[in-house]
Amino acid sequence: MRRIMQALAAAAALWAGAAHAQATRPNVVILLIDDAGFTDLGAYGGEARTPNIDRLAARGAQFSRYYTSPLCSPSRAMLLTGVDNHRTGLATIPEVLPPEHVGRPGYSMRLEPGLETVALRLREAGYRTYITGKWHLGHGPGDLPNAHGFDRSFVLDASGADNWSQQAYMPYYAHADWFEDGAPARLPDNFYSSQFIVDRMIDYLDQDARADAPFFAYLGFQAVHIPVQAPSEFTANYIGLYDQGWEPLRQARWRRAQELGLIPQGAPIAQLHSTMRAWDDVDSQERALLARAMAVHAGMLEAMDHHIGRLIAHLERTGRAQNTIFIVTSDNGPEPSDPMQATGFAQWLALQGYSRRVDNLGERGSYAYIGPEFASATASPGALFKFYATEGGVHAPLIAAGPGVAVQRTAARAFVTDIAPTILEWAGLAPRAREGAQPISGVSLRAVLEGRESVARAPDDAIAIEVSGNAALYRGDYKITRTMAPYGDGRWRLYDLAADPGETRDLSAAMPEIFAQMQQAYADYARANGVLDLPEGYEVHRQVEKNTLAKLRRRYAPVLAAAGAGLLALIGAAVWFVRRRQKKAARAGAAF
Repeated sequence: MRRIMQALAAAAALWAGAAHAQATRPNVVILLIDDAGFTDLGAYGGEARTPNIDRLAARGAQFSRYYTSPLCSPSRAMLLTGVDNHRTGLATIPEVLPPEHVGRPGYSMRLEPGLETVALRLREAGYRTYITGKWHLGHGPGDLPNAHGFDRSFVLDASGADNWSQQAYMPYYAHADWFEDGAPARLPDNFYSSQFIVDRMIDYLDQDARADAPFFAYLGFQAVHIPVQAPSEFTANYIGLYDQGWEPLRQARWRRAQELGLIPQGAPIAQLHSTMRAWDDVDSQERALLARAMAVHAGMLEAMDHHIGRLIAHLERTGRAQNTIFIVTSDNGPEPSDPMQATGFAQWLALQGYSRRVDNLGERGSYAYIGPEFASATASPGALFKFYATEGGVHAPLIAAGPGVAVQRTAARAFVTDIAPTILEWAGLAPRAREGAQPISGVSLRAVLEGRESVARAPDDAIAIEVSGNAALYRGDYKITRTMAPYGDGRWRLYDLAADPGETRDLSAAMPEIFAQMQQAYADYARANGVLDLPEGYEVHRQVEKNTLAKLRRRYAPVLAAAGAGLLALIGAAVWFVRRRQKKAARAGAAF
């Protein structure tokens, strides 16, 4: 009997220990910004008021050398799986996919078999899993979050959408498709994207009956993707701030990045691309629109931060914040597109009821964007922006705060694929793929975040990325990068990022051995991961227009066919009528 009692006591102790481990596993909240530049947030030297994010940075880890991919879907797929984008099925985004790549392995534009999202692994380990906001990883059967490990989901499956209503933001989309738990959903009349994304997440957190289980919450904000839109009370804080244009802004961001220790003192700043305009060469009407668009851009960031503050406050009120790790980052660099230059866009915009007046820019029914020059400023001191694997396109903010995370600003190299294995290790799971699944490309950052290590990988470990021909490989302080048209010539270049984060001095001729070794490392990466060569003459913005026109033809084919049939019938009737009149006239003439 005594032995039985001892065995029962030991079992109870083991159960209590397991229950304690279950209870103390941290909640994890990912706050993913869309298209934020490296220096956009207040903690990184930006003008926007982001006090809630800044507080997370002040009590946690702030990375100065974190890299993502240059486009949204590849980044999101890598963030959720830890797997290289070419192995996830999201090598690029559907909007820019050339027909030669359609359906090829790694280019299916959906999460392919053999992938395990971090949500799936966490749910199997007892976590509650939720997602609200942008998904953009496929919406066919089995492609939505409910099929990839999320208990509850309310998501947009598009590259973007209007922030005030359920409306498409570009002709490529017929409408804005939102889904709740895999079923088509409608937005409320009082919708504003950042507010709704937080509101619905709070609803999910409160509705779940398993209140004692840890949770994983992923919030994919639309801020600050095109169309740039914000409530007027936030935009009002920045009106007039950007009236001097992009060059003073670039310089100010560059100086603040040095003051904050995010880049070395005296590090050169990237110059504006030769195709960019000088502020004084822009006519006064467009200058007014662009300066107001930047004010809206800052207001949109502040509005997002305001609603993030509401989420944090809710977790504090309900006693869950203390055991929650927050991760704040961006999917890629700032959006440079000027959609008004696209064929037919102005007409489409008018048909959708959008306006572009200065007085209400950013509000309901308006359409704003910051354009390539201001995007270059928000990426300062990096070169270029979203779409490209230059520092402006892939060098992004990353903040982590919560239990066990040391207060620090770290220069440890980190990559988007590192987030998933880090979360898995926090949850007590192996930070690697299980047998039979696609191998995880990233490494856990937990030791760096806890202050036990200063780096997460060896100096000679290579990290590579490729999206639509734009590519980079990092090793130690060196980087090779290839920039495609229209902003590049497709040639590889070598930079020392420790001294030159603006990529201003090509070292390929001065260091031919390092250059050759890194090119070979990239070739090995491309071969191992199934990277496809681009078709001859490919250019990303032209491909968007081609894919949009192809979609419009398919979308309106029935209408055009019906219209064509109606026109043919009308012509046939007209011909019949004319011939009938001619015959009558001929008979009348014969009667005389």
